[in-house]
Amino acid sequence: MKLLKILLAGTVLMTAAKTKAQTIETKKPDNPAKCSNIKEGKFLRANYPEEIWYMTIKDNVQTEYYNNGKDFIKSTLVFVDDCNYKAIVLEKSDKNDPTQIGAVFNNKIVATQDNLLKVNIKIEENQFDVVYIKTK
Repeated sequence: MKLLKILLAGTVLMTAAKTKAQTIETKKPDNPAKCSNIKEGKFLRANYPEEIWYMTIKDNVQTEYYNNGKDFIKSTLVFVDDCNYKAIVLEKSDKNDPTQIGAVFNNKIVATQDNLLKVNIKIEENQFDVVYIKTK
């Protein structure tokens, strides 16, 4: 009899846990992606404090700030379509930064969710993904 009560209590607890788990809604990426979110605003990178890096975009000019805002890289943005754009480096403050003036970064927004944007960046043969957090 004691074993039956334990099994019954376990079943009730598992059923309650499943019911609660089903009511928790997980966020899904925007469908379609809200690519226009990249066209203007202030952006942070996931897991980077603002003192290390942040970026602003306004009037098709992207400025990345480093070193507590003391250093920057400024690029012009050329949109190929809503989700694809090129960032062409115009100027930089740190002469030792390996980024070259005239370098072209090909960017593709692969997913968005609320204020998050996942961007695939290609330069020459290198490719990587970054997640931006739009703050303004």
